Amino acid sequence: MAAILSVSGSPSPTSRTSRLLRHLDERLRLQGHQVTSLEVRTLPADVLLGADARHPAITAVADLFARADGVVIGTPVYKAAYSGLLKSLLDLLPQYALSGKTVLPLATGGSRAHVLVIDYALRPVLSSMGASHIVPGWFTLDQDIAREDDTPVIAGATAQALAQVTDQFSAALGGRVSALAPTG
Repeated sequence: MAAILSVSGSPSPTSRTSRLLRHLDERLRLQGHQVTSLEVRTLPADVLLGADARHPAITAVADLFARADGVVIGTPVYKAAYSGLLKSLLDLLPQYALSGKTVLPLATGGSRAHVLVIDYALRPVLSSMGASHIVPGWFTLDQDIAREDDTPVIAGATAQALAQVTDQFSAALGGRVSALAPTG
């Protein structure tokens, strides 16, 4: 199966975006994929803000991108765009870090007014980085993401939609998609 890098661009240690990604990561693992999770907030802030692309932490992340067959990019919406933290990382990666990759863009936010952030803010930068295939992404309202005993819980209809989006991503990677029931 495919090697997948799951990237959270949220600066928050209690991030709904990260919860959403861990939910999808589990579904992808059940389909037989190898998933590596990356929380951008764990990278050294001085390296990100100082634009030190040669720092070992950034070269290690660039290597994760290079080895991945597919990349899931998740971000909270701030001021109708993806997070500045995610932008800081993407700016430090090689120009074509997504070349040959299948990418699933995801966003979380407090209002449906931000639903187009994927198509108008995130998709263009992913395309400019050479992604060979960007599957339809998904915007999830913050209110539909909860946590019980450190387990992400996604609201019913949202969980079904995310299962479908995740399965389309898996199929685009050439993976076998089993008839998993939506979780959440």
